[in-house]
Amino acid sequence: MHTLDAGQRRTQIEMNGIEIIDESERAAKPSDLFWPWFAANVSVFGISYAAFVYGFGISFWQSFFVALIGITVSFALCGIIAIAGKRGSAPTMVLSRAAFGVTGQRVPGYVSWFVSIGWETFLAIMATLATATVFDQLGWGGGTLTKILAAGFTATAIVLASVAGYHIIMKLQSILTWATGAMTILYMALTFGEIDWTAVAGIPAGSMQGVIGALVMVMTGFGLGWINIAADWSRYQSRGASGARIVFWNTFGGAVAPVILVIYGLLLAGSRPDLQEGIAYDPIGTLASVLPTWFLFPFLVTAVLALISGAVLGIYSSGLTLLSLGVRIPRPAAAFIDGVILTLGTVWVVFFAENFLGPFQSFLITLGVPLAAWAGIMIADIALRKREYDELALFDTKGIYGAWDWTSIGTMVVASVIGWGLVINSFAEDAAWNNWQGYLLGPLGLGGRDGDWAWANLGVFAALLLGFLVTWVARRGAVARQEGRA
Repeated sequence: MHTLDAGQRRTQIEMNGIEIIDESERAAKPSDLFWPWFAANVSVFGISYAAFVYGFGISFWQSFFVALIGITVSFALCGIIAIAGKRGSAPTMVLSRAAFGVTGQRVPGYVSWFVSIGWETFLAIMATLATATVFDQLGWGGGTLTKILAAGFTATAIVLASVAGYHIIMKLQSILTWATGAMTILYMALTFGEIDWTAVAGIPAGSMQGVIGALVMVMTGFGLGWINIAADWSRYQSRGASGARIVFWNTFGGAVAPVILVIYGLLLAGSRPDLQEGIAYDPIGTLASVLPTWFLFPFLVTAVLALISGAVLGIYSSGLTLLSLGVRIPRPAAAFIDGVILTLGTVWVVFFAENFLGPFQSFLITLGVPLAAWAGIMIADIALRKREYDELALFDTKGIYGAWDWTSIGTMVVASVIGWGLVINSFAEDAAWNNWQGYLLGPLGLGGRDGDWAWANLGVFAALLLGFLVTWVARRGAVARQEGRA
């Protein structure tokens, strides 16, 4: 049988789906993880998070440590999930079957699929609207035709790359890393003169509730937003790869650019209160407003490519998740289907929906609570395991992982119910149907939905910690039996 060498595989469409990666293809090194994670997170959109952090009423130095700690820790959690990819050579949602059962995994699988495809659709929408905004500033027209062309280009690029698969995406991401990184540095150089150090230093300190709320927001917006796909990019790692190095390169690649960008954004937004107000409504357009005209188009290209880069990773992984839910089609077809859904969603929001973006984000943020519970369960499950996964059992309901693990499923449900009770709907006016959240803030003496703790989003932390702690205690024996150590 003819086999492809490494060079040929990098130019071929990936046909591997959710099956175990063949030993001959597991040639990736931990340092290879730097490229996809850096390219997907070097977006200048990260600068806009500074305005959201300041929205919690905290000072520059409080915000500085929130960004440094929150971003780094959140990507380190992704790095722990990535260890499972090396141990099992399968996508994240297949490896999660060890904790939830082969059939039971569909419970978090559906949540993961909705979150992945939803946030990548949001990135495509942002790329389309950013193009229209910058074209309007340049006087080139930012109307319907511009939006049609922008949406068409964005969707086509995302679909083609995600259909191509792992090897081509890794190559493209390494190229985008240099291009977007260089242009982002130039953006910072051109806007550095806008920084008013006195104004930044004069921002008053905020409450502990504000710091915690900002920390949760940053963790959710960065690393936790990727955690359900983290092992998808480490499944090609060689079996001898160091777990510690996988965690390091995943964390470093994902966190280094956002930490720098958010801290720079804190300086920029702290100097210009008008930027804080504008970013909430039009992040890319507001950031472009401080640039000289000659750099607007390069800035647009950089912003759009970075958003596309992030969306490609998400759609590729959402296709794998779709396969893990039992859809029996080739991986490229699954990626294409999710790409079509992304395209339709983008077209609907940009051209037809009058009030959809707020409710859409509210729905996705709500799903972030059960996703955090899943992450806690999965991290504990990985930490309890001493051996590699039984790869055949991941696809066999009668194998050692069974069909359903009711402990994990029950933990996820209970942690989610508690978590939803400790968060509030951030889009209360646009998504009034979601205002049921926050029902535990009053009974627990946290001031209710209008109290100081309401915006701290404690529910995300609560779901994550409960998922971890319950699994660490309640499933220790089950994991030992699965590995034959009981």
